[in-house]
Amino acid sequence: MVTVEADPVHVESRLAAGTIGCPACGDGVLGGWGYARARRIVGLGDRLRPRRARCRACAVTHVLLPAVVLLRRAYAAELIWSAFTLRAEGCGHRRVAAAVGVPATTVRGWLRRIEGRIEVVRSWFLGVAVLAGVDVTIPDTTGCRWRDLQCAVETASAAVRSRFGPAGFVGAVTPVRVAVVASGGRLLAPGWPSAAPGVGRNTSRP
Repeated sequence: MVTVEADPVHVESRLAAGTIGCPACGDGVLGGWGYARARRIVGLGDRLRPRRARCRACAVTHVLLPAVVLLRRAYAAELIWSAFTLRAEGCGHRRVAAAVGVPATTVRGWLRRIEGRIEVVRSWFLGVAVLAGVDVTIPDTTGCRWRDLQCAVETASAAVRSRFGPAGFVGAVTPVRVAVVASGGRLLAPGWPSAAPGVGRNTSRP
């Protein structure tokens, strides 16, 4: 899976130009190779039908997942990020669920997944900020781990925006877009993060 921008026209132009690298071999570039199955994503207006691509060198195929969704999640990334923001404001999972219009059990699962590794995830995004920015100031802790995580992602977003401008390959550089792209869409996936930022072959950038 490769994270790409939400604009399908831009994705097609990049595929035609051979500017999306292959995360499998690291040497080849991706070309169009049909589509994955269409799916409904809560929070997006239209059904999502991700583009598929095939490496011109190693022939491995990949799904190109737009930066508005996370891997294997049926809810838009903006909606999930709103839940995290409300949690940082002190809301419990039931109040968060009522506010974002998502079943309480689903929200509880999101929060538990992040809470179980929240310090690791916070450190990851601070690492992204240091890699992307210049003379980045690491925010002090606030006494609330969720607020600290939110500050870390906002710091990473500010660093990326300062370096690449307010709009990059994935569109507007916002905290949620940076969270999606920096995690390769795996923010809620088991086992993420497994390495320090900058390690591995994430071929997208905000």
